Amino acid sequence: MNAEIIAVGSELLTPYRLDTNSLFLTDQLNRLGIRVIHKAVVGDGPEEMRSSFQHALARADIVVACGGLGPTDDDRTRQTVAELLGRRLLENVDVLRKLQERFRRFGRAMPEINARQALVIEGAEVLPNPRGTAPGQWVEARGHILVLLPGVPQEMRALMETEVAPRLAKLGSRTRLYTRDLRIVGLFESEVEQRVSPLYAQYADTETTILATANGIQLHPRIWSDDSAYAESRLGELVGQMALVLGKNLISTCGETIEEVVARILTESRATIAIAESCTGGLLAERLTCLSGSSAYFLGGVVCYSNQLKTQLVGVPEELIEAKGAVSSEVALALADGIRRQTGATIGVGITGIAGPTGGTPEKPVGLVHIGIANQHGPRERAFRFPGDRERIRFFATQNALDGVRRLCLFPPVPTET
Repeated sequence: MNAEIIAVGSELLTPYRLDTNSLFLTDQLNRLGIRVIHKAVVGDGPEEMRSSFQHALARADIVVACGGLGPTDDDRTRQTVAELLGRRLLENVDVLRKLQERFRRFGRAMPEINARQALVIEGAEVLPNPRGTAPGQWVEARGHILVLLPGVPQEMRALMETEVAPRLAKLGSRTRLYTRDLRIVGLFESEVEQRVSPLYAQYADTETTILATANGIQLHPRIWSDDSAYAESRLGELVGQMALVLGKNLISTCGETIEEVVARILTESRATIAIAESCTGGLLAERLTCLSGSSAYFLGGVVCYSNQLKTQLVGVPEELIEAKGAVSSEVALALADGIRRQTGATIGVGITGIAGPTGGTPEKPVGLVHIGIANQHGPRERAFRFPGDRERIRFFATQNALDGVRRLCLFPPVPTET
């Protein structure tokens, strides 16, 4: 079976509201063995809504709509579907009574316009909504199923999980979608594709989607199958081959963010970390502490924008800053080693650079960032030239700092013999 999702609401066609319901619904339907073949976002206009539902019924077995079930004049989903199917809207006494009781529990009289939410399409099955005033509706017509759900995310999710999914599970086949979520850093999208694309022909019964995000590249290999053992084995083989060609740039095969990966590595190795940031202004500290339990590995950090604080708080020699400049490999190394010694951390990280848009020179342009990382074997540093605006440069700097910590822990350099 296949499905189309329609997100209803003119607010979704503005830059101020994002349609997240469709993502949840897609996952739920795929888990039930139902392929989502089309998604649409439509405003509250009657003609646009009618056209959207008409086209959906022409190509999908199941149409799942969310939104447009409220009490106001622009909530037209019920009316639009009823007119399209040539059916009446009938007041459901039981739904009306429950609406009135809900308002009474809050010590308020129900406004008359809420009675619209008791209008049910002729022949539809009511889907009770204990979390809100808009009940859902299950409508079967012309060999299709239409599921109307409220647009409020928590209400929609509850109805989908408790009322809709059990009904669809009885109709779907044994075929399910199996998928993996690989996360890659340090490579461009084209580089990842070049490495993994030769594998596509070897695993022709699978599909792989590649996605570029601010946090790196994601690969989503997937397979539809009615044999779970085969699907898991097949994906396991493919992921293993992808891991070989991606090497150290692959950070996770289960959808972990780089923050989660670094947190896990530091926790498992019982290592601690401290940081001294200049151009990133505390962003690295925020990313290291965004997860619960970060106190187990994060000792603290210093945002040392001024040269004076680089010296006073981290111990960077004044003469070093005067000779090499605050934005230099030498100062990055001193920041990393200094904060490690000051705090007693296992790992110290130092970041200094020019985030822009001002402050750059021909010798030290905007986007130049030096990242130092130190452990008991001493500090090491790497210089980067990041593109983009101030926000992107700062983010890329912290991204590469986190990856540097990951690589140091997982792939420590081999000490040279003296």
